[in-house]
Amino acid sequence: MRLWIGAAFILIIAAELAVLFAVEDQIGWPWSAGIIAATGVLGSILVRSQGVAVYMRIREGFGFGTFPVAELAHGALVVFGGALLLTPGFLTDLVGLSLMVLPTREAIRVRALRWFQARI
Repeated sequence: MRLWIGAAFILIIAAELAVLFAVEDQIGWPWSAGIIAATGVLGSILVRSQGVAVYMRIREGFGFGTFPVAELAHGALVVFGGALLLTPGFLTDLVGLSLMVLPTREAIRVRALRWFQARI
């Protein structure tokens, strides 16, 4: 298991570097660095706004006396997406932004839930 995780990290880093160098060749270093910095700032703004919205839905669920499983999963995906947006790189930014969009996040949540249920 640990070998698989290590290999995945190496592949992700290699893919990020390949994309970064390809984009840098096309638009130049300053623009590449600017885009990466801008997505970091955008990520922090999105995490805050999406996080507040998810937090309010979680509180509402507890207020009704239910355990808001879906909202907690959305919260975890927002935090994970925010971490990916703060990580320098174009591929991680793409995945992070997709986790900030509600329809995409919901689709990922449903697939993850099915995967976990199959494993349990």
